[in-house]
Amino acid sequence: MSYTTTGPSTSTEAEIPFGALPENGERAWANINADATGQRLRNYEMVPHTIPIQNWRESKDIALDVTGFQLGTRPTNFIKDGEVDVENYYQESINLIKEITGATRVELFDHTIRRRRPEVLEDTPDKRQPVASAHVDQTPKSAEARVHRHLPAEDVPKLLANRYQLINLWRPIRHPAWDWPLALCDYRSVDAQKDVQPVALIYPDREGETYSVQFNPNQRWGYFRGMSPDEFVLIKCFDSIRDGSVAQFTPHTGFADPKTPQDAPFRESIELRALVFYD
Repeated sequence: MSYTTTGPSTSTEAEIPFGALPENGERAWANINADATGQRLRNYEMVPHTIPIQNWRESKDIALDVTGFQLGTRPTNFIKDGEVDVENYYQESINLIKEITGATRVELFDHTIRRRRPEVLEDTPDKRQPVASAHVDQTPKSAEARVHRHLPAEDVPKLLANRYQLINLWRPIRHPAWDWPLALCDYRSVDAQKDVQPVALIYPDREGETYSVQFNPNQRWGYFRGMSPDEFVLIKCFDSIRDGSVAQFTPHTGFADPKTPQDAPFRESIELRALVFYD
C-alpha cells in the first residue's frame, strides 16, 4: 500500500520530550543504556511539548550547511530483508558522503540499527529502539575526542587543523519509516547559545558528551514523511567552522506521529556515524 508524502495535510502535530537540566547547577548526565524496565537513568527531567512538525518535503531550501540536514535518494545494494552487509555498506556510504560534501576523507566509526519493539522495554546495544528525546549526538568537546579516539595519532594534528565534521547517515531499512519517523530541527531556528546544554553520556567503560535540547517555541521542526529505504538523510552533528556561516548541528529525535497509517509496520532504521575531513 502507498501513502501520500506531500500535500497540505502532511504536516503533523506531536509530542516531543525536551530536556530540563538540573536547577542546582549539577552537571547533567545520562546512561547510554536503559534498564530492563525501560528506564534510562539520568539526573535531569524530560519535559514533553506538543509542537507542529511540518513536512520538510515541501521546503525548497533544505541543505546540510543551511538547515543542518539534507535528504537524498540512493538505493543501496547492501541491505536486504533488514540485514546489513556492513563492510560493503560502509564503503558505499563513505563514497556517498564524499560525493555530496566534497570531503577528502571520511571515516565511519560506528553504526546503530534500531527496530521498534513495543513489547520490549530494554534498550541495549543489541536491542536499540528509536530515540524519544530532542538531542544532538556530539558537542565540540566530544567531536574532538572522537578524532583522537578513532584516527591514528600521527594524523590528528593535520586533521584538526582543517575543517572537519561529524555527520550521521540515517536510512530506513526493510520498509518506509511511517512509524516513529525522524524529526529534524532547522538550525536557523535554534538559539545555539541557549537551546542546547552538554550532557555527560555514561557508557559502561567510558564517558562521552551530547547536547540536550531545551524547548524554544521559535524552533522549526519537520520530517520527511514516509522515507523509503531508497532514501537517506545526512544529519550534521558538528562542524568545526563556527563563524556563523554554516549550520553547526541538527537537533533531532524520533517521535510518535499521530498520522501514522494504522497498518504501517514498526520502524526499522540504520544510522552510520562519520568523521568527515577536508583538505
